[in-house]
Amino acid sequence: MLRRLALTAVVSLAALATAVPASIATASGPASSGPVPSAVPTTGPFAAARPALGPLPMPLPLPGFLDGGNGEEGGEGTGGGDVRTRLTVSVENTGVAGADGTFELECGPTGGSHPRGQAACDRLAEAGATRAGRQELFRETPEGTMCTMIHGGDATARIVGTWEGRAVDTTASRRDGCEIARWNSLVPVLPDVR
Repeated sequence: MLRRLALTAVVSLAALATAVPASIATASGPASSGPVPSAVPTTGPFAAARPALGPLPMPLPLPGFLDGGNGEEGGEGTGGGDVRTRLTVSVENTGVAGADGTFELECGPTGGSHPRGQAACDRLAEAGATRAGRQELFRETPEGTMCTMIHGGDATARIVGTWEGRAVDTTASRRDGCEIARWNSLVPVLPDVR
């Protein structure tokens, strides 16, 4: 509802700002013969408004609460700006050779010491392409959530840095069903220890 209202207001302001004042709306050139119709309203609430500064610059950025909450005009894969992802991934007690350690991951372009850097960046881009993914990927399991009491091992991880311009500081484990599902949703950013 707010997005529709804001977009309607932006479109209305843009139309009003691009209207030609009646004083300069006359034809010129050999094929013209008289005044050109003006887009300036002659009746109604906008009749007295005459733009003096010309058209508004377009596109107008939406406030953060209207653009999906990320507060940025563009992101990875959208063609807007050079938004980088830089994460430090620390993993312990996986029991998988080469999976434990601290790894740097950079996306846009892919870099760092992460053993599966491109696959991890692809997973982050996939999650970032949906509103639910942007909201859920690094969110910890809320207190009081009912989870199955399945122990998935002693593996723990901490992810710190920025993802598509947002601060990330989260921990993950495999102590119960919710945490196992959360860990698995972060593979290949985190190692697959199934």
